Amino acid sequence: MTTSPPSSSSGEQQTSSGFHQLHPGVQKWIWQQKWPALRDIQERAILPILAGDRDVLISAATAGGKTEAAFLPIFSRLMEEPGMGIGTLCISPLKALINDQFRRLSEIGEQLEIKVTPWHGDIDAGRKRRLLKQPSGVLLITPESLEALFVRHGSEIAGFFQGLNYLVVDELHAFIGSERGKQLQSLMHRVEQVIRRRVPRIGLSATLGDMELAAEFLRTGKAVQVEQIESEDEGQEIQIQVKGYRKTVPVLDRALNLNKALNLNQDETEDLGDSQDEMDITAHLFRVLRGETNLIFINSRSAVEAYTDRLCRLSDQQRVPNEFFPHHGSLSKEIREEAEQALKSDKPTNVICTTTLEMGIDVGSVKSIAQVGPPFSVSSTRQRLGRSGRKAGDPAIIRFYISEPDVTSTTLIQDALHPALVQTIAIVNLMVFERWCEPPIVTKLHLSTLIQQVLSLIAQYGGVNALQLYQVLCQTGAFQQITQEMFIQFLRQLGAKDLIQQTHDGLLILGLKGERLVNHYSFYTAFQTPEEYRIVTQGKTLGTLPIDFPLIEGLFLIFAGRRWMVLSVDAEHKVVDVARASAGRVPKFGGGGGAIHDRIRQEMYQIYRSEKVPVFLDRTAVDLLQEGRENFYRFGLDNRYLLQDGKKTLLFCWMGSQVINTIYLLLRTQGLQVELNGIAIVVHDTTPERLMKKLEAIVDMEPVDAISLAEVVEDKAIGKHDLFLNEELLGWNYAASHLAPSKAWETLQVLVKQ
Repeated sequence: MTTSPPSSSSGEQQTSSGFHQLHPGVQKWIWQQKWPALRDIQERAILPILAGDRDVLISAATAGGKTEAAFLPIFSRLMEEPGMGIGTLCISPLKALINDQFRRLSEIGEQLEIKVTPWHGDIDAGRKRRLLKQPSGVLLITPESLEALFVRHGSEIAGFFQGLNYLVVDELHAFIGSERGKQLQSLMHRVEQVIRRRVPRIGLSATLGDMELAAEFLRTGKAVQVEQIESEDEGQEIQIQVKGYRKTVPVLDRALNLNKALNLNQDETEDLGDSQDEMDITAHLFRVLRGETNLIFINSRSAVEAYTDRLCRLSDQQRVPNEFFPHHGSLSKEIREEAEQALKSDKPTNVICTTTLEMGIDVGSVKSIAQVGPPFSVSSTRQRLGRSGRKAGDPAIIRFYISEPDVTSTTLIQDALHPALVQTIAIVNLMVFERWCEPPIVTKLHLSTLIQQVLSLIAQYGGVNALQLYQVLCQTGAFQQITQEMFIQFLRQLGAKDLIQQTHDGLLILGLKGERLVNHYSFYTAFQTPEEYRIVTQGKTLGTLPIDFPLIEGLFLIFAGRRWMVLSVDAEHKVVDVARASAGRVPKFGGGGGAIHDRIRQEMYQIYRSEKVPVFLDRTAVDLLQEGRENFYRFGLDNRYLLQDGKKTLLFCWMGSQVINTIYLLLRTQGLQVELNGIAIVVHDTTPERLMKKLEAIVDMEPVDAISLAEVVEDKAIGKHDLFLNEELLGWNYAASHLAPSKAWETLQVLVKQ
């Protein structure tokens, strides 16, 4: 082509060096997109990925061009060296993300005649069989489906991946520190073990708090060799508003409150039975977001259902088209896809969601983000904010809606500090001004996932000896924190539970229980999948509800943003038939808030002590912040950490979940009755003086052993397969994930000396 290539920067018309290294077919596709330039990460990723001799980590904001940064050179390499079998394996955390990636990559794939195949639970079995017979091109897959490939087609895996040039991990941050992440690390290593060579790994992420830790996740023990590419593009304008509300007790007649919120006549409203702050938040969302396309994030599925119901009913009452759709993990695929398609349409759409739309599914152009309730992490907030302002020149907009109680004589001391508001401010400060993000917890043992991987590896080969298992999974694999002695005890426990058996020649095979476990459809997921009812109306599945939610005939229900009455409950087949109704109640789905990092709690403490008022607070939020600060000083929390509250003593240590949980258990070992309540540790039937002596005794003991401390915890079986572990293994597992004895001891040492 005679026309010069895109420049490497939109501000400087210098020649792109990387562009000339790409295959002519890829160059042609780039020109057809009419891009004015390659983005900086796209330019910088070309040479190292084409070289194929190193791992690469690419970090940029959402819609920052990460997918193209990886796949432009990948497609070029596939054109130059087509090879046999799958050329590139791309592992993604969500089915919907795979569907979106397929849509984006199949366009260039078709032009280059490179097959791009999506593979997950919703893909037609015939399509999968065809790929197994003639593997080629790019495979987009979830960890669970890759696990199933190993178990069901173990003898074919080597041929399937014989031509593998790259292994891509999309949305890498979503895996770090989780059970799925450990499963993914193990699967990546097992792929290389099968084909007997190292495959370059490419990690893509929009949110990374620590590039070194992310690099370590991508290639355990070899982080220093991972090439790290962070976007140098200047950040876009960010607009932030935090709106404060005062919680009120729900009353029977909400019509008058709804009138006030929306300025409606009384005959236009109905009794919704909600508190005034909830109605005011609903009214503001309705007024500000209608007519545009936005995402409304809420911390629980129950609250998603409640707000969707309110917003849909307001649309009906005002006789305007409904623009509000729910989206969470318990809804059926069809309902979720309906919301996703609405987002990509030209019509105004507002989707009320949990974390399901936090990651990189292409949802089109989103005007703004709303967050109802306090966020729990900087990482999650950054990811959500990145969904907004994706059009060139548009700002990224996020609005927080935070409710705090009116402070009365009966208000808990910790609630009088308005911690939800202060936590939100702390997260905004760390995200915008400090540019900080949470690193993952890398000390976890993940023994539940190790059980899955042991059984999977045995199923893959039909039998494996213990030394081979240890070498593949622990010595060179993902579970390098597991010592040989621990692994021997671990295998003995699996044998005692009949998950595995040993033959006379020392080969480990599946036991009777192990076979049943591996043959069950739920085996491939590393996380717990609770038993659930399927909710159906006129033959159409709406979604699922936990089995422990009481469902009876005649019950009114809010689900998928609509109101239903239960017509019948088939307990044997776990199917619930429902019909539309005018009344309803929001179900409980289970789950809770996320863990809080030390840095967030420390930032909260500094906010209480500061006189600065953030410019992004509205009038009510300013009043609530001032009120929280006044109570902070009124209780003397600026110079003390123990506070008497009747017969209780509150301990404020301003640290995150791991440290607080450790101190909680340390106090229990001292014979105290303790509970965790918000930002405080509550110690019953004691005085600050008595508690101080206990804390001094703990400090004098030096840091306690985490394993010993874990013995205090009654129920340590948290992971999917933890029920097969004995007490000692459970103690090791719990201690590595939930306790920080040294940091807790250092925290108490500082507090005692004050």
